[in-house]
Amino acid sequence: MRTALVGYGLGGAAFHAPFIAATEGLELSAVVTANPKRQAEVASRYPDTRLLSTLDEVWTGDFDLVVITTPNRFHATHARQVLEHGLNVVVDKPFAGSPAEARALASIASSRGLMLVPFHNRRWDGDFLTVRKLLDSDTLGKVHRFESRFERYRPEIKDSWKESGDPKDLGSILYDLGTHLVDQSVALFGRPRTVHAEIATVRPGAKADDDVFLALTHDNGVRSHLWMSALAADQGPRFRVLGHDAAYVKYGMDPQEERLKAGETPATPGWGEEPEEAWGTLNGEPHKTEPGAYQNFYKAVAAGKPEVTPQDALTGLEIIEAAKQSATTGDAVSL
Repeated sequence: MRTALVGYGLGGAAFHAPFIAATEGLELSAVVTANPKRQAEVASRYPDTRLLSTLDEVWTGDFDLVVITTPNRFHATHARQVLEHGLNVVVDKPFAGSPAEARALASIASSRGLMLVPFHNRRWDGDFLTVRKLLDSDTLGKVHRFESRFERYRPEIKDSWKESGDPKDLGSILYDLGTHLVDQSVALFGRPRTVHAEIATVRPGAKADDDVFLALTHDNGVRSHLWMSALAADQGPRFRVLGHDAAYVKYGMDPQEERLKAGETPATPGWGEEPEEAWGTLNGEPHKTEPGAYQNFYKAVAAGKPEVTPQDALTGLEIIEAAKQSATTGDAVSL
């Protein structure tokens, strides 16, 4: 599949281009960026890849797949344009700005028989794969509490659309880190019945929400507690999963992001593996982390069998909408 990557910031350079280029059945045919420095980076790393300056130039090319990794406010608009031109599309998170936008995109894709794939790559974090394996093997027994965190300590505010207070920019940490936390929870335990949320802006001068807590109650009785923060000077466990028979606790982040930033690729020996000192614990004893495997997202796309669906993204956006309502009223919201 001849693939055009639209955008070459951190997302395009680290999370998309290396995997598109390395996946059998895909070809990184073009990168769309008007930034001269980023164009030079693409030319150096992918000399056979065509450079385009605007999305409109994609329509005159012979492409099969377009990957959208532009600023959040453009995701739904650009995805719609791609679908209307009859091309398959992968859309970075957040998939859209609202459930209504997500439904409209899904309808277009379905009517035209096109792939529309939300980029929820954190389903292939090694620690998440470990939790999934423990659940599949019933090692923990009946789970009653699932705790998950993406916490950072970034007291200084950056001059970026990600820190914007304009709702159209979708700069809230709820759309950024929260999208992943919600998707992982739903992937494990299904669509929740109720959503309770606390949403705050805690850094002086910040305009976008930067500290959020969500409590989801699932049909099977599991309660998911999800934290995301830009001002966590002391960070809790990445995962804490409590079951009738055992508990799994894991600190620290999956290593793939840092390795990608350092220029490594999935072909690097030991890709996705964690050193033993970073493993989590199962009932207090070290438990090996499954290797992370972001490459499997694009392998499934290349095979025409994506593992993340538009409905997955729609459910996540409905949860985010319910969370915003809950934070305003102080009440839990039923889905």
